[in-house]
Amino acid sequence: MGKKEEPVAGELMLEISQLIEGGVYSNAANIIHSKSEFIFDFAIILPGKNAARVQSRIITNPLHAKQLLIALQNNISKYEQSFGEIKVDAAQPILKTPETMH
Repeated sequence: MGKKEEPVAGELMLEISQLIEGGVYSNAANIIHSKSEFIFDFAIILPGKNAARVQSRIITNPLHAKQLLIALQNNISKYEQSFGEIKVDAAQPILKTPETMH
């Protein structure tokens, strides 16, 4: 049976099945969009490889994508308050695909 999180007032309760509760590791992501949807591809780049293998794809609407952005910003802020600033290496390559090379 799946794992259940206890709901907080005003929040939805999430049920996570055993099949997906372990998650999928990703060290790269690519985001593309159209007028009506955002597509998030989560990938893994292995040492010595010049290609990223997509492990999971999430397709959602613009409103949910914006809500996800806000939730991620809030969580990163809380993380940095607890553990310090996350340093981003400007020299680290950004994953680029034909869809994102504008």
